[in-house]
Amino acid sequence: QKNPPLYGQFVPFDVEPPVLHSRGENDKNMNNLVKRIPTSFPGCDSIVMLQHDPVYTLGTASDPTFIHGYNTDGINGDKSDVPIVRIERGGEVTYHGPGQLVVYPILDLRGYKQDVHWYMRALEEVILIALEKAGIEGASREKNLTGVWVSNKKIAALGIKTRRWVTMHGLAINIDARSLQNFKGIVPCGLEGREVTCLRDEVSVIEETSFSMKDVTIYVKEALEQVFGVTLLSAL
Repeated sequence: QKNPPLYGQFVPFDVEPPVLHSRGENDKNMNNLVKRIPTSFPGCDSIVMLQHDPVYTLGTASDPTFIHGYNTDGINGDKSDVPIVRIERGGEVTYHGPGQLVVYPILDLRGYKQDVHWYMRALEEVILIALEKAGIEGASREKNLTGVWVSNKKIAALGIKTRRWVTMHGLAINIDARSLQNFKGIVPCGLEGREVTCLRDEVSVIEETSFSMKDVTIYVKEALEQVFGVTLLSAL
């Protein structure tokens, strides 16, 4: 069976990604977004970029004891009001919230390369290119670990799942200090003794560099185009 073609119909945000709030409001927001997607797009590969309300997420096999004060009722014993959600990605516990860009690629890997390890490394390359565009120097991978690191601190995390070669979940890049506030409530990615950082804290020449969340979405969009060899079309 012939593999499907490389798709060019992605869905990047061309405005600052929204912050998702309560379940009811999320549903309303997503329904509004879906209505704005051209009818010619359904069934094509998509990229969704957004900011979450504060939430801790656990992968399918994550150890909940990496959440400080966690108890068997799924409640944070340190009285944190950050909800805890178990989802079907790989990896250990992480945090999502405002000030962090979350990117969900929904791709049929049969049109690229049917190799999950290749896909993970491709996402890391997207992050490295986007960070370089934002003025970050020295960002790199670490052997036997996923994600991207700067100054021995983690600046971006990955967690994915595939089903019939269609990808789910994705990556998160810490952009400003708001994204770091609740990491203190967990052992990020289950890595004891490792710190997290954000783009704003690591940019080389802060006086000469000004960027917004929208700017970073553009850098990520350009990096996705470069790594996956596609042209991204806005659905909004």
